Amino acid sequence: MSGLCNFVKHRGVNRQRTFYCVMNELVLMAHVMFGVACLVTTLWVFVDVLNVSESNQGRIRKMSCAAAVFMWLAFLIAGYWYVFSYPVDKAIILKGPWPFAHSFFMETKEHLVILLLMLATYLPIAAAGNLSANKDARRVVLWVAGMVVLLALMMEGDGATIAMGVKMGLLAGQN
Repeated sequence: MSGLCNFVKHRGVNRQRTFYCVMNELVLMAHVMFGVACLVTTLWVFVDVLNVSESNQGRIRKMSCAAAVFMWLAFLIAGYWYVFSYPVDKAIILKGPWPFAHSFFMETKEHLVILLLMLATYLPIAAAGNLSANKDARRVVLWVAGMVVLLALMMEGDGATIAMGVKMGLLAGQN
C-alpha cells in the first residue's frame, strides 16, 4: 500500500482522494502485471527456442514481439508512476528503517531497466531469423531471453523490497 493510500485509509479523506488512491494502486499493479507478462513470455520464448522447429518459429516470433510490447508497457507505466506517485513513497522509505530500499534497490532498478528494455526490444529482432537452421542465431536468442528473464526476476525482487521499505516506514511512523 502506498503512502498516500495509507493516508487516505487512516484519515478518512474525501472521495476524490480515495479515487486517486485506488487509481494509483491500479497503475502500480498494471506495471507489475506487464513486467511479469514480459518475464513469462520471454521464458516461453526460451523454452520454445530450446525445442525449435519449423512449426514453432512463428510462435517464437510472436511471443518475442509480445515480450517487447509488455516490457515497453511496463516501462511507460512505471515512468508515469515514478513521476506522479513515487515521491510520497520515497519520502516514507528514506525516513523509515529501510532507507536502502530506495538508495540501493530503486537506484538499481533505475539503471538496469535500460538494459532490460534494450534486451527485450532486441529479442524480436534476434528471433526474426531461421532459428531451426541457424545455430548461432538460436544461441543469441537463448542468451538474450535468458538475460531478460534473469533481469526481470531481479527487478521483481527489487520492487518487492521497495514495497517492503514503504511498509516498514509506515509501521515505524505508527510507533
